[in-house]
Amino acid sequence: MKIVTARPIDNDSFAPYGQLLDVPAGPGRYDFQAELFNGRADARPNLLLASAEASALPLKIERMERHPQSSQAFFPLEAARYIVMVCPDAADGGPDMARLDAFIVGATQGINYNPGIWHHPLTALDGAAKFAALVWENGTEADTEWYSLAPDQRRRIES
Repeated sequence: MKIVTARPIDNDSFAPYGQLLDVPAGPGRYDFQAELFNGRADARPNLLLASAEASALPLKIERMERHPQSSQAFFPLEAARYIVMVCPDAADGGPDMARLDAFIVGATQGINYNPGIWHHPLTALDGAAKFAALVWENGTEADTEWYSLAPDQRRRIES
């Protein structure tokens, strides 16, 4: 199984996949921090709350997901660290696991995935976590596309 080393997230390294949402240092309102996108006229914004049990590194990655017609933003409400694992499309349209990136995200940082970005489901580190998320959905199978990785595509994530 191939090993991927998780690294701290930053704006530049995450930019191909979406936007890093840092809490502003000072008071005030900071508009348009994420590139929110909805590609379906019948999809509505779904502001959801999610809980994630703690996981420990190393992690074995066996499946990925994406939202072809929607951005998806996560912001921790109660969390320590969490890990984000992302990759672009392969030539066959599935996830390009050879180009998998893994990022450690801090307790006060959110992320916004661009539409169609393959990512691993939400994974908390260091303890259970709670998140708010925003995605556009219409309740059909087109909301989320799942991909089960073949044994030769699976990855192990370490820090």
